Amino acid sequence: MRMTIATILALAVTPSTVLAQQSGEVEEGRSSQRSSDRGVEIAPYIEAAQVVTAELAPGDDVVTYSRVAAGVDAGFGGRYSQGSASLRYERRIGYSDDVADTDTFSGIARTSLALAGPNVTFEAGGLASRTRVEGSGATSIGGFGGDDDFTTQIYSVYAGPAVQTQIGVAEVTGAYRLGYTRVESPDAVLVTPGGERADIFDDSTTHNAVVRAGIAPDTVLPIGVGIGAGWNRQDVSNLDQRIDDRHVRADVTVPVSPNVALIGGVGYEDVEVSSRDALRDINGDPVIGTDGRFVTDRSAPRQIAYETDGIIWDAGVMWRPSNRTSLTASVGRRYGSTTYYGSLSYAPDDRSSLNVSVYDNINSFGGQVVGALGDLGTDFDAFRNPVTGDLGGCVIGTEGDNCALARLGSIRSGVFRSRGVSASYGASFGRTSFGFGAGYDRRTFIAGQNTVLAGIDGIADENYWLAAYGSRQLDRWSQFSLGGSASLFDSGLDSSGQALGYSVTAAYDRTFIEGLSGTAAVGLDGITREDLPDYQAASALVGLRYTF
Repeated sequence: MRMTIATILALAVTPSTVLAQQSGEVEEGRSSQRSSDRGVEIAPYIEAAQVVTAELAPGDDVVTYSRVAAGVDAGFGGRYSQGSASLRYERRIGYSDDVADTDTFSGIARTSLALAGPNVTFEAGGLASRTRVEGSGATSIGGFGGDDDFTTQIYSVYAGPAVQTQIGVAEVTGAYRLGYTRVESPDAVLVTPGGERADIFDDSTTHNAVVRAGIAPDTVLPIGVGIGAGWNRQDVSNLDQRIDDRHVRADVTVPVSPNVALIGGVGYEDVEVSSRDALRDINGDPVIGTDGRFVTDRSAPRQIAYETDGIIWDAGVMWRPSNRTSLTASVGRRYGSTTYYGSLSYAPDDRSSLNVSVYDNINSFGGQVVGALGDLGTDFDAFRNPVTGDLGGCVIGTEGDNCALARLGSIRSGVFRSRGVSASYGASFGRTSFGFGAGYDRRTFIAGQNTVLAGIDGIADENYWLAAYGSRQLDRWSQFSLGGSASLFDSGLDSSGQALGYSVTAAYDRTFIEGLSGTAAVGLDGITREDLPDYQAASALVGLRYTF
């Protein structure tokens, strides 16, 4: 099906698009809405399993523990509303002092609810996940089996309305998103001996608001024109850090063929990043709280870490040969320097999709998590590590950025400018489902010169990541699945050098009777570091699940 630029522009701008544009991540043409109606699907379950983990490096300990869990996987889909969720509570029971008894709650959810037909929706998402944290601040979704000394919990939620309507010849869109993210106290995080202390993120609130009015080409004029405004506000509790970014922008679309157009815009932006200093003791040294984080001096004046205001612009090209394919690429000036961004969305059918995003924004860890949740589709199945029960970096689905959670990178508290690229592909053909994601993220930290974080200003962390999953229904009663992830983290803030973390799992599931199934799984987890001992562990699990 071929569509003209004018027709596609009239359909393309969705609430998720304008919020992506506000953060610098352009995803035009991607909507979370589906046309199919799958009804309501709810699958609660209980589970019991036995796990053995053998440490291969640097030691040779072998530990055994039991785990019991209860959870629910759910989804619904209608003409205008849809959503998916996976929630799980787990109790780990150790048989020795080497494995502590722990309780873990994990879950992921994403929904879009129609409030007044298709034009007014309520968007929401949430995440609760165990994550491994290194002394450099590097993190990866999902903890390693049996290695609780380096794990902590991440919680994040966001919600807000979105509007898309037609007023005369103009299409008007708007959206608001309120988000909150929290990381539990990382008391057990290993800090490299003699290295800099990693101030681990505590919690933050984010506000994102956008509005735009535009006229498609060949309605009033042969070209399309629009005007919009956006606001990005993030408040990080660590040292009272703050991002305040406001902009207004006019844009133009010039068709040069039925499916190619030149795009561009110009506007004004005012950005400010600020924070307070840490509380000092009588020797002038920063005070560290019981949670291992710097204590903020609330009486100290706010320090400006970064500010810029002035003209912003961009120019690029858009290619849309059909309603299933969209490509944009732009270059411009923002944040006081040259910026590049773009996106590719390709869905050849309802069973597969490819998404690529090139981004450039000023962000915090909390804003990064909220943005990743917003990038997920609304129709997915959670992919969990079969040995640990933890969420993986990907979800199983054929819409949105299914591996958005794999790119979280550093869990440091500092505000940063994030530039990079991410790509994901998901497909489901008959009895087989699979997908993968890959990307690169570079974070250049921004900190006030008169604060305890001054030493990280201008320093960059780099993260290369890869995640993949696959499953095959062997017959009516059995299924085989594989999953894996890897990340190469290179921190300019830590003397331990590059760190390569990886996780690989395989599982066989067999249904015995209606509702009752068994699982046998194996996994290999590890991290290789240049100047620190490597860690590697192999695990095996056998368990039973009853689904009601």
